[in-house]
Amino acid sequence: MRIATYNVEWFNALFDDDGELIYDGSWSSRWNVTKAVQIEALAKVFTAMNADAVMIIEAPDTSPTRNARTALATFARTFDLRTKEVLTGFANDTQQEIALLYDPYRLQAHHDPKASPAGPRFDTSFHLDVDTDAKPDRVVWSKPPLEVAVTTPHSPLRLIGVHAKSKAPHGARNPAEATRISIENRRKQLAQCVWLRHRVSQHLDAGEDLIVLGDFNDGPGLDEYEKLFGRSGVEIVLGEGDQKRMYDPHAHLALSRKLGAMPTTARFQHRNGAFLQVLLDYIMVSPQLRQRSPEWQIWHPFDHPGCYGDEDLRQALLDASDHFPVILDIDLAN
Repeated sequence: MRIATYNVEWFNALFDDDGELIYDGSWSSRWNVTKAVQIEALAKVFTAMNADAVMIIEAPDTSPTRNARTALATFARTFDLRTKEVLTGFANDTQQEIALLYDPYRLQAHHDPKASPAGPRFDTSFHLDVDTDAKPDRVVWSKPPLEVAVTTPHSPLRLIGVHAKSKAPHGARNPAEATRISIENRRKQLAQCVWLRHRVSQHLDAGEDLIVLGDFNDGPGLDEYEKLFGRSGVEIVLGEGDQKRMYDPHAHLALSRKLGAMPTTARFQHRNGAFLQVLLDYIMVSPQLRQRSPEWQIWHPFDHPGCYGDEDLRQALLDASDHFPVILDIDLAN
């Protein structure tokens, strides 16, 4: 089975309120890319991936006037994708939903939110002291994780799609304010990951097969504030101390070295025009699934040999989003 996670930058801007594609030469919300070019690029990437399920981060909006499921169903139908069924969870007000596109002939899926005394449902709130006043702070998800119960012909599976808090200091008017906002956002991001880890532990303790996938806006060694807090959110979710561990080989590589080559899943253009590359997107698997010899790929247009060697696919990956798909191939039959 092939499972992927893909953050599609401003997927929402490619659809009108009826969920129809705006297939024209007007500018998309991506820099210097038209809507038609981005749509065609996404179609090429999704077709080439040929995944059984894709966790889409920054999926189209669900609101009183728009519907993510309608939009994604239109996209899948237009380009004859076999991932034609759409699952969404708790809607949010950011115009960036989390959604699962999947092949109904390969699996069945339904939204199955859980709760426990340690970790309440993701559409509620969580209390944790995230500053220095020794008082619990109220933490919420702006984009509640999508909890999915998956049925396959071989074994049940749990998926949790994640889009954690961005740490970027949006709205800062000066360096001091940027520092303050960055630290505040880092606290919120870590608190969300603590909350998520409670849910992960709940499933692992129950002996369930689990995959946690999506954009964590974080990673080992990603910024200077990690030293202030001791670890990254990714490390929290993977497991610490005597906790049962999740595994992602790219996170493992990043954690094992301070210098040297690192995998990357996103490419952003800095104000000076240079491109920065970072590892933000992960597919973490539970111990039982790791024993099935899964294989991971990052479809980076320059680092993945197959993507680089296919000129059309390489360009499509660059036009489609500022993130690149992460793909997991795993045999669930044995």
